[in-house]
Amino acid sequence: MSGESINITRFLITISLLLFTAKALGELFTRIRQPAIMGEIIAGLILGPTVIGTFFPSFHQWLFPDGGIVTSIEGLITLAVVLLLLVSGLEVDLTIALRQGKTAILISSLGVIIPFSLGVVAVYAFPGLFEHNSSHPRMLFALFIGIAISISALPVIAKILMDIGIFRTEIGSVIISAAMFNDVIGWLIFSIILGNLGTAHNPFNFATTLILTLSFAFIAVVFLRKLINRIIPYIQNKISYPGGMLGFIFILGLLGAAFTQYIGIHAIFGSFIIGIAIGNSVHLKEEIRENINQFVTNLFAPLFFVSIGLRVNFWTHFDLPLVIIIMVLAFTGKVAGCGLGAYLGGMNKNDSLAVGFGMISTGAMGIILGLIALESGLITEKLYVALVIMAVTTSVSSAPLMNYFINRKKITFTGILRPELVFFTDFSTKEEAIRHLVDSTAAVHKLDKKDVLNDVLKRENESSTGIANYLALPHGRIKFNKPVAAAAINSRGIEFGALDGEKSRIIILLLTPKNKNEMQLKLLSEIGQKFRSQDISNEYLSAETPREFIKLLNRE
Repeated sequence: MSGESINITRFLITISLLLFTAKALGELFTRIRQPAIMGEIIAGLILGPTVIGTFFPSFHQWLFPDGGIVTSIEGLITLAVVLLLLVSGLEVDLTIALRQGKTAILISSLGVIIPFSLGVVAVYAFPGLFEHNSSHPRMLFALFIGIAISISALPVIAKILMDIGIFRTEIGSVIISAAMFNDVIGWLIFSIILGNLGTAHNPFNFATTLILTLSFAFIAVVFLRKLINRIIPYIQNKISYPGGMLGFIFILGLLGAAFTQYIGIHAIFGSFIIGIAIGNSVHLKEEIRENINQFVTNLFAPLFFVSIGLRVNFWTHFDLPLVIIIMVLAFTGKVAGCGLGAYLGGMNKNDSLAVGFGMISTGAMGIILGLIALESGLITEKLYVALVIMAVTTSVSSAPLMNYFINRKKITFTGILRPELVFFTDFSTKEEAIRHLVDSTAAVHKLDKKDVLNDVLKRENESSTGIANYLALPHGRIKFNKPVAAAAINSRGIEFGALDGEKSRIIILLLTPKNKNEMQLKLLSEIGQKFRSQDISNEYLSAETPREFIKLLNRE
């Protein structure tokens, strides 16, 4: 067997082992209700210098020999990062972002300014703690620290909001919109920093690079977005499906990445902006989004996250004081900045804190930033380890901390759902189901059914309330002193535009007092938790009577 054949064999074995270990541990953590990303990162720690490299150095050298194999793995991981940011861009909904207006801008702006400022000040206040490569200006290093603790992880935040059932609520829309603005601002500043590191040839000066970057972003989201919207129907109807559409998205994303890399901005920014331009097409089928998401998140994302642990030895580069100060800066800056923005935008104290903790997750974005900065020579291994620990901790703690402030009051969903407002129906449209639930609820609680129906339908028309796992959650705010609820079980299923593409078979109407937004959020979150999987929803669907349905809900 030739040397080249041996290298190819070893490369394929290494990639298979990385993917298998990442997927296996990711699945294990999912089963114990922890983010898969934690298992994937731990897989990298096991296979990298932290464990295998320390206890079995010969095997580690065989897996990752110096030369072409490592270079090939690095290339594959770079592709994974680019595609991961392309998928993140596809999730950005400009319509939602623009509709939230003032509040989202306040949250995102202060959510960047305050932690960014804290990070910059900390670098100069603790020069002995924040070591940096002397070949780069300290100001550039300080700017990076500011961005690293102020960036938000849009995909992680979206998943958290879906898991606790408030993705399509008012506060969910505000958080998502703010995270979109936050990501764009953060990546733009970080890309400018990368363009000035001098680690690669840049044919343009700083001013030209900045102008080209802003022009690219503006043209992509304004003009290219409209052109793509016209092209997509042709591709979906005239070219092989879904292959033609998948090819179009990946080609355009890679070209965008290549352009920004050429002008001195990292490739990730180009793929992210192209993802936004494509994802906002009204003609892009949900099936295509799901195919791309499944392909990237199940193949490329695990390879990226497992690579995190391959870079450095976490034992030898763990610096407790540095980890602590990074964590304090991240939590304090993000919660204070985003919480203050929400409060100034008109939210009450508990909602503002919920927004603050909802925005703390740096997740994949923080890790990607740290990885690129490490490769560019801007930060040390110790700081990289601290940033990874910070990113994982903020992602894991976001949901429970946000839930705490949403769930401050003792009113529960099962406590307000009465058996006489649970129905077994066979409606074929969501309008019929909503009208029936509103009419029945108004009759039982003596409400003005016309006002209630108008409010619920208005909310439904703004954004469909299909959640996932067969659940739809139409809701509204009413002139009443307590929350009320009703439920319809529909075995045929009704199209509510659910996030997972399934028809909704359990429709729950939730009405809360106009002046108690916190109560609505808490109840929506509780309901979302009760319908956290299709298996649990199927158990609810087995109920034969209203009382049995409520009993099953109480058991969960």
